Amino acid sequence: MSSDSGAATAGTVAAPTVSVVVVNYKGAGDTVACLEGIRALDWPAASVEVVVVDNHSGGDDVARIRAAAPDARVVEAGRNLGFAGGCNLGVRHSAGEFLAFVNNDARPEPEFLSAAVEAFADPTVAAVAAKVVDWSGERVDYVGSALSWYGQGFKVEVGAVDDGRFDEVRDVLFGTGSALVVRRSAFEQVGGFDERYFMFFEDVDLGWRLWLAGHRVRYVPRALVRHRHHASMSTLGQWWEQYLLERNALYTIYKNYDDENLTRFLAPAMALAIRRGVVLGGADSTALDLAESLPLPGETDQTTVSKTVLASTYAVDAFVRELGSLHASRMEIQRGRRRGDAELLRLFGMPMIPNIPAPDFVRDFETVGDVFAVDVPFQRRQRVLVLTPDTLSTRLAGPGIRALHIAGALAAEHEVVLATTAGGDLQRPDFEVRTVSTQPAMAELERWADVIVFQGDLMQKYPILRTTGKPVVIDMYDPFHLEQLEQAKDLGESRRRDVVQTATAVLNEQLARGDFFLCASEKQRDFWLGQMAALGRLNPAVYDQDETLGSLIAVVPFGVEEEPPVATRRAVKGVIPGIGEDDKVVLWGGGIYNWFDPLTLIRAMAVVRAKVPTARLLFMGVKHPNPAVPEMRMAVEARELAEELGLLGETVIFNHDWVPYEDRQNFLLESDVGVSTHLDHVETAFSFRTRILDYIWAALPVVCTQGDALAAVVEQHDLGQTVPPGDVDQLADVLVRLLTDVGLAAEHRANLERIRPTYQWSTVLEPLLAYCRAPHRAADLQSFSGRISVGGVSVVPPRWEGILGDLGLFRSYLREGGPRLLAQKVGARAGRLARGRFRSPR
Repeated sequence: MSSDSGAATAGTVAAPTVSVVVVNYKGAGDTVACLEGIRALDWPAASVEVVVVDNHSGGDDVARIRAAAPDARVVEAGRNLGFAGGCNLGVRHSAGEFLAFVNNDARPEPEFLSAAVEAFADPTVAAVAAKVVDWSGERVDYVGSALSWYGQGFKVEVGAVDDGRFDEVRDVLFGTGSALVVRRSAFEQVGGFDERYFMFFEDVDLGWRLWLAGHRVRYVPRALVRHRHHASMSTLGQWWEQYLLERNALYTIYKNYDDENLTRFLAPAMALAIRRGVVLGGADSTALDLAESLPLPGETDQTTVSKTVLASTYAVDAFVRELGSLHASRMEIQRGRRRGDAELLRLFGMPMIPNIPAPDFVRDFETVGDVFAVDVPFQRRQRVLVLTPDTLSTRLAGPGIRALHIAGALAAEHEVVLATTAGGDLQRPDFEVRTVSTQPAMAELERWADVIVFQGDLMQKYPILRTTGKPVVIDMYDPFHLEQLEQAKDLGESRRRDVVQTATAVLNEQLARGDFFLCASEKQRDFWLGQMAALGRLNPAVYDQDETLGSLIAVVPFGVEEEPPVATRRAVKGVIPGIGEDDKVVLWGGGIYNWFDPLTLIRAMAVVRAKVPTARLLFMGVKHPNPAVPEMRMAVEARELAEELGLLGETVIFNHDWVPYEDRQNFLLESDVGVSTHLDHVETAFSFRTRILDYIWAALPVVCTQGDALAAVVEQHDLGQTVPPGDVDQLADVLVRLLTDVGLAAEHRANLERIRPTYQWSTVLEPLLAYCRAPHRAADLQSFSGRISVGGVSVVPPRWEGILGDLGLFRSYLREGGPRLLAQKVGARAGRLARGRFRSPR
């Protein structure tokens, strides 16, 4: 070790203490050589603690070790605890922040600890697997791991020349116990090595459990160790090792697979363990088959059989005898699970390897594999649950459209269920669509899923979305607490404040829980990052994982379909009463919501009509596809204004139904201009007007109000014209220009066609697709307990916890029916809430 004392001085930070644990059993010579290598480490001597556990070697082993290493703590076990028990005993006699397990027949190179500890700068890394070479340093002993479906682990590339091919840092399922460094907190969290193993595969089991708990195991080739091979087993027969390997493999798969995979793998694993012993032992398994041979006169009840045969048989018997305690361990491991099997199976590397090459065994191994379909989980894609609170039917609104395309894009790579809590009759051939309305139904879907993607306020209605250990993606494209600032104005100050605070609490809870977030624009991303910073989500763990924060929140705007729209029927001109075949159509391509400004547009149409008599404004849909949603106040006021100005039914036409999603292209393609006008308030600054994407898809020249993200896109790419909020004259002027200037409209259409590929769903959804290929918990949520808090304080004020389940109902009333409807529905409840006495009826 370095002669540096390791003490902190001004401007420096002391190196963390590493406890190096070495287990000795009748190998004092090897152990002394190992300790010499530890002394030569380039880590400060004051920050290295050496603990040697002697597993009741007898003889002079302890005396020799103490004489050779007086600075080491030598712990006498009193009996042979095996490698697993000896390591755990050493840990109990240590105090380091990191634990380095080194075989007594290994010798670490000087950089071993410095390279390993450097990797722990990533807080998601719980263990570092060192690179291990033979004693000469020329050939590979460990440069990566693989695991079979039946639980036996393998070191890959053993015996290969170490020529630089194996020097890439990467994730591995497990490291070798001969040279493994573990973060103490993670080691203690998962309970250390399983002492029932004695030796062999305890390192496989530890790595698997660390991954299940949400951590990572990282192969770091600069952490280099030389190793003699199995010095501790050199005097034992093959059957001893065979027994431990077979038994411990069964222990491992029983504890760590999820329920579905355990059901698939356990029986064939037990059967093949017996078959492997019979083949390796050269036994005739037909000896007791009366169809093959008859008993001889005077034959005894004794026979001779190889210990190798007995090793596998006894291993299965030992597994059965230990099943009670293994089951208790399994329950604890599965309760703490933070990753699904689908994510971990990709780390197995060699799941279908038959272990021994004997032709008889390989034949039967393949038969068993076919019969039990053991390869299916390794071919299975991620199971992704996409949830929306919107109706899913032939008539779709924005949230449902977004969820539909998210599900469709993910279904090309994964197994997807799209579920709605609002009902509907939509069916798709490429993924399953369900309606979920009860807590048990949602819990069933959560158990099925590997990844959950949701939008809206569903976390509050379904607590399983809050407590799940699965990776959760939250689609934050709708900052609905900003909407409530405008929408709740007529409720009175007390109730308005309640609604806005509740909406904010809902979003705070989501921001504190999510593993990955989607938003619609760069401006939204900045907004959400600010709110996350206030909640403590922009912390060292998240920053160190990705300094750009791109692994926490990504921009995923609304998209357009891959193929340009094709007309399938006449839908507007000469079809809708009031619109002739030669008329000019200005299309309002969505619902009329209270934060939009159709009134300025209608007044502008009165001006446009005088200059372009054939101009018609068509509101494409008024009645929301969800039958429970009432007509909005702004829609009523728009119709009243059109009638007051003498425009209703002639210049301004309302389509009172909602256009089916698969029919909307016919309305878009027959229109001349697509329009979107909104009020001037803070919601505008962070909104993303999704109807404008339909205009882009159809290459329909755009007229929109300035101030939001898509208005900036229209201006930047010359996709149409933008106008200030509330400016009737300028709005009328640009509409006239676009309806009469064929050349200008053609320029806009050409620009729209050029930009269209940028917004295709397959392009804009790429950040989500990339995440779902390798889903993971957020760096700061690795030990998430299910209670969402910041600094130990709940992000949801206690006063509001009782009403979170009702927020979706509040939003529906307020957003779709206006303040009057909300006041009617929740007056009594809101009064109790304002006095602090609200209790949810649920």
